[in-house]
Amino acid sequence: MSQISYKALEKYLDTINNNRQAERFSPVYLISGDPWLCKNAFELLLNAMLPESERTNGYEPIDGANEKIADAVERVNTYSFFSGTKVVAVHDSQVFDSKQDKNKILEKAKTAWDSNEPAKASKYLANLLSLLNLSFDDIRGTGQHLLTQDTGHSASDDQWLEKLVRYCTASGMSVSAGKDHAGILEAAIKKGFPKGNHLVIIAENADKRRSLFKAIDQNGVIIDCSVPQGNRRADKIAQEAVLNERIKPVLEQYGKAMDKQAYNALYDMTGFDPRTFFNNLEKLVLYIKDRELITVDDVHAVIKQTRKSPVFELTGAVLDRNLDTALDCLNSLLRDAVYPLQILAAIINQIRKLLLVKSFTASQHGQSWHDGMSYSQFQSCVMPEIKKFDAALNEHWEHWADALNKSGEAETEGAVKPRVKKKSRPSADLFVVQNPNNPYPVYQIVSKSGHYTTEELFAIMLKLGKADVKLKTTGQNPKLILEEVIFELCGKMKA
Repeated sequence: MSQISYKALEKYLDTINNNRQAERFSPVYLISGDPWLCKNAFELLLNAMLPESERTNGYEPIDGANEKIADAVERVNTYSFFSGTKVVAVHDSQVFDSKQDKNKILEKAKTAWDSNEPAKASKYLANLLSLLNLSFDDIRGTGQHLLTQDTGHSASDDQWLEKLVRYCTASGMSVSAGKDHAGILEAAIKKGFPKGNHLVIIAENADKRRSLFKAIDQNGVIIDCSVPQGNRRADKIAQEAVLNERIKPVLEQYGKAMDKQAYNALYDMTGFDPRTFFNNLEKLVLYIKDRELITVDDVHAVIKQTRKSPVFELTGAVLDRNLDTALDCLNSLLRDAVYPLQILAAIINQIRKLLLVKSFTASQHGQSWHDGMSYSQFQSCVMPEIKKFDAALNEHWEHWADALNKSGEAETEGAVKPRVKKKSRPSADLFVVQNPNNPYPVYQIVSKSGHYTTEELFAIMLKLGKADVKLKTTGQNPKLILEEVIFELCGKMKA
């Protein structure tokens, strides 16, 4: 068994402890996935491998920047002056990063910079420059496009990058030569380490396709701490399960309890960020002192919102016509420097989808739907009808496209006929179901379509068009324009 889930780690360690053979632990471990789960898994593993009393001489932690890989390999291959186990741990390793991860690495650097963690941000930046064979001087001023092109970062939001470059150079940081760090580590793992020496690599991301991953798989143990990060129903259930399985032991440790309202409020304010969630839980435990129960009032009194509101939460609030939440999400997005036109485009797309759904519910196919239907009923009864509705739409589209082509040919009769264009497929935005393998978002929007009438949606589209023109052609405050849109969407529309 070379790959195990973090949930099976304790059982694995129990098996190891019952093993009487001298070499019980694997020479190399990779712990990969959610950082908080990785940290917990590493502490469990280290406690089993090396008692705290032996760590002064037997434990060597290393920062995970790529230029330290050769150092880590050298240390784990060096015989200890002392007898016993030796553990070299590479924390926050970036050895699995590649040029193709440019956008992700740059986003991590920005997130760390925005979170006031310049040292962490500088490591990400230096690693990225090493992968791209660039220097800090290369990306100064107009050279920033070498880094930001094709990443979604525009020139106007790059001031953070200029500041980060200044921080790196002022700190004396350098960019290592573009060595094949993964190759160096892979060769060392295949060669093996001295008996009693162990290497532990902790990495948030580990690409299973890389030969380094396969080498660890063949010569060591991989502890999988990954949790789905998406927003599908299944992802949300998995994320809440991670929090739920850990929250009880934490509360029992302090002799406290928490009601459901308080839990929901805390989750809403932190999102799926286990490290922040449990740090905040400990703050609440200290805040209530001798009281036993943590309430929703305690959460609001102590905890600040750290959860970033993604655009889909805003559009979800619009679907619910929840004015307060929609305005909170809008403010959060603007604070995170999301472009106003991007926010408006997301709202327009949502209203367009609602119009499509209204067309479906008004059709004969829509008779399969009724308010209050469960998700399982929806999947078995309504989804097939929506697919038929989309197929009929597609058929109409092809009929219209053929008619337009014939009309064009008639007008050019006697003249040189233009080359017949290859028939293209309509955009997925024109259909209710964009991803048949993920019906939950469809269920959500169909369930909430009753919050608007068709007449309201047409009137809203006109207002959104006017807001679009205002944002592009006037100097009005974008926040005020978007707030006006949300008031009109979430309030009751006048006939």
